Amino acid sequence: PDELAGCIDSAYEDKKFGGEHAPLSKLDDLAYLLELWHGPTCAFKDMALQLLPHLMSTSIQKTGLDKEIVILVATSGDTGKAALEGFKDVKGTKILVFYPQNGVSDIQKLQMCTQEGQNVYVCAIQGNFDDAQSAVKAMFTDETVKQALKAKNQMFSSANSINWGRLVPQIVYYIWAYCDMLKNSEIKPGEAINIVVPTGNFGNILAAYYARKMGLPVHKLICASNSNNVLTDFINTGVYDRNRDFYVTMSPSMDILISSNLERLIFDLSGGDDALVNRYMNSLKETGRYEVSASIREKMGQVFVGGWADEAKTSQTIKEIFDTYSYLCDPHTAVAVAVYEQYKRASGDSTKTVIASTASPYKFADHVLASIDPAQKRTGFAAIDALEVLSKTSAPAPLKNLREKPVRFEKAVDKGQMVQAVLEIL
Repeated sequence: PDELAGCIDSAYEDKKFGGEHAPLSKLDDLAYLLELWHGPTCAFKDMALQLLPHLMSTSIQKTGLDKEIVILVATSGDTGKAALEGFKDVKGTKILVFYPQNGVSDIQKLQMCTQEGQNVYVCAIQGNFDDAQSAVKAMFTDETVKQALKAKNQMFSSANSINWGRLVPQIVYYIWAYCDMLKNSEIKPGEAINIVVPTGNFGNILAAYYARKMGLPVHKLICASNSNNVLTDFINTGVYDRNRDFYVTMSPSMDILISSNLERLIFDLSGGDDALVNRYMNSLKETGRYEVSASIREKMGQVFVGGWADEAKTSQTIKEIFDTYSYLCDPHTAVAVAVYEQYKRASGDSTKTVIASTASPYKFADHVLASIDPAQKRTGFAAIDALEVLSKTSAPAPLKNLREKPVRFEKAVDKGQMVQAVLEIL
């Protein structure tokens, strides 16, 4: 307990999270936004990736491991920067981040490419997030890479949500939100809530599912997707099919067609039938699709609801939230709100609902600005400045301060050259 408390105190210092770690903003009598972006990189990933390096370094000391840990990361935008910030200059580690060159916002790219630290490396790939994630997973078992690591007394680990250490801290903030609602007399003890999560890799909503399994009173988990709506179709039909068009959207953290953490949910819903899960995953690898059993689909339908919002609906929702509540939200949060509104109209469900707000709107200032005022076509820092004036709010300091930082990383490789890039970096 003392070791864990030490890790937590170091990770969640007020100076990193501005004193308000995960506040609830009430939209109306039913909907509450759980703001998870008050950390040093302005995204919900900070909640896990500020803690994970402390857990990892403590574990290394306890086990007596004498190898250097190489953190290998694929990112659709937010994970990369949060992991870089968490692991910068952490003794005994290196961190390598790959991101899709045209699949992140300008601010996200700048956050990564200006990253400080002597043990950090960033590289763009000519491909999408699924390409990066698949290559990263493959490298963990690539014999050439394993031998290169062994020769340098190194070993791989991950900061993606395939690492269980990413999911554990995320369970906490859903329980925290429930406690906040109790404290503010918004709900009664034991009263069930809904939770809405905008997600592509299924990690954040899986954390909410585990919170429910641990006893948190949850009525429905609402999975919100953008135009890459493979999860919506899966929840509604039981068929997972990634053989479809891939869209680059204004909500890049959901631009994913291979949702890694779904494997964990299916394992749980199947009663731990690893052979069955293995068949599904092999089918996904070989054919791009699989269909779960009627039993799994029924269990999933008892808890999960799937919905999606296209670009036009996302933009419309950003404007409606600002016009109605004078509240700025980022595109991912807007997708979640849009899907929640769809669900509420279709179901008539009046359950109090927590909506995960996953990133600062200023990370996507150009899209947020254009949604609220279509006449404004600014990008980068010009968009941030204009959004501050329009909304009478201030951009977070970590984003505003990027203006002064020199770009350190400009390397880009083809998706097929990632192994070579890793070997060169190591």
